[in-house]
Amino acid sequence: MPDLSRKRDRDRLSIRREPYWQRLAAGAYLGFRRGADTWLARYRGRDRKQQYQALGEAMDYDAAKKAAEAWLASMSGSAAKAPRRGTVRAALEAYLAYLRQQGRGSTAVEVESRYKALVWPDELASAELEDLTIDDLLAWRERLRKRRLNRSVNRHVRAVTAGLNKAHRLGHVGNPAAWRVEALADDVEEAGETAVMLSPEQRTAVIKVASAGLADFLRGLEFTGARPGELAAATVADFDGSMLKLSHRKGRSGKLRSRYVMLSDDGVRFFKAQGRRKLPAAPIFTEDGEQPWRRHRWARAINAAIEGHNRKARGKARVPPEASAYSFRHSRISELLQLYGIDPLTVAQQTGTSLAMIEKAYFKFIPSAMREKLAAVK
Repeated sequence: MPDLSRKRDRDRLSIRREPYWQRLAAGAYLGFRRGADTWLARYRGRDRKQQYQALGEAMDYDAAKKAAEAWLASMSGSAAKAPRRGTVRAALEAYLAYLRQQGRGSTAVEVESRYKALVWPDELASAELEDLTIDDLLAWRERLRKRRLNRSVNRHVRAVTAGLNKAHRLGHVGNPAAWRVEALADDVEEAGETAVMLSPEQRTAVIKVASAGLADFLRGLEFTGARPGELAAATVADFDGSMLKLSHRKGRSGKLRSRYVMLSDDGVRFFKAQGRRKLPAAPIFTEDGEQPWRRHRWARAINAAIEGHNRKARGKARVPPEASAYSFRHSRISELLQLYGIDPLTVAQQTGTSLAMIEKAYFKFIPSAMREKLAAVK
C-alpha cells in the first residue's frame, strides 16, 4: 500500500479510475486519485453501507486528512448518519459551531457578524440548501452590490461559500456547484466611481445627529483616514500619546500588517480624551461605552444618522444616502492631497494604501500646483 502522506509516493502512482486508499480508523479510509489529484473519504459502519465524500483537489495530505476527519466526525456510532437536510442558515450555523469547536472563536465572531448583517435578514437564509441554485446565490450577491464595492462583496461571498463548503463536508445535503461563483471583477477598494465623497459640512451634519459613540468613531476616521475595521479594532494601548498603531489583514492570505499614523495636535488631544479612564486592552471606540463596534452595527447606525439628517435637510445640504463609514476615509485622503497638499507617498503611508492606489483612485485630487509646475516645463 502506498504512503499517501508522502508526495513523492503519490507522484509515482499510476493513473487509474479506482482511488488508492489509506486506512484512518476502523471502517474509515482516506482516498487519493492520481491525475486530477483528487482526495476522497470512505466510511463503512456496522450496517455495511458504504458512503463516500469528495474532499477536493490539489490539497496537501494534512489538509485532506483534516477534511476527511471532519466528515468522519459527522458519522455517529457504527452507522453513518442520514444526510442532513435544512436551510442555508442551518448549514452556516453548523459551520459557526465547527469553528468554535476548533478553538477559532474570534473567527467565528467575525464571520457571524457578516451573516447577521447580510444573510440572516435576506431570503437566502431560508432557502433549502438541497434546492439552492447558483442563480439564488447570484441574486443575493446582486442585492449586496447595490451599496457595496465589488471587493467588499467578494469578501462577503467568500465567507458564505466557505461556510457552505464546510457544512457540505459535515454531511449537509447540497450541491457545491450551486455556490461556486466567479469573483466579481476587482474594483478600487479605496475610491473610484462608486466611492462617495463628503464635504466637511456634510460630515459635520452626520456627526451632529449621530449617537455619542458613533460621533466619536466618525471623528476618529476624520483624524486618521483609517479603514473603519482597523480603527474599530484599535485599543487604548495602540495610542502612545502622539501616534496611533493600526493593523489590518491584507488580501486572501490574511497576513496581519501594522502601521503608525501620525496625528495632528487636535487629533492627539482627541485620542487622549478617548482613552481616558480606560484599560490598555479596551477598545478606543465603543458603540455604547462597552460594546466594541462591529461592521453591521456601525453600518446601520450611519444609515440611521444619514436618514435622520436628510429628513430635515434640503438640496445640497442633504447627504447621499449611499454614503458609508468608508466615505469618511475617502474624503480624508482626498483632502490630504488636495486641500493640504501632502505628497502622495506620505498620504499612502499614513492611510495604509499604496502609491498605485493613490495614482489609480486619487490622482485627480493632487493639487493644481503640480499642474502649474508641469505647465512651466519646456
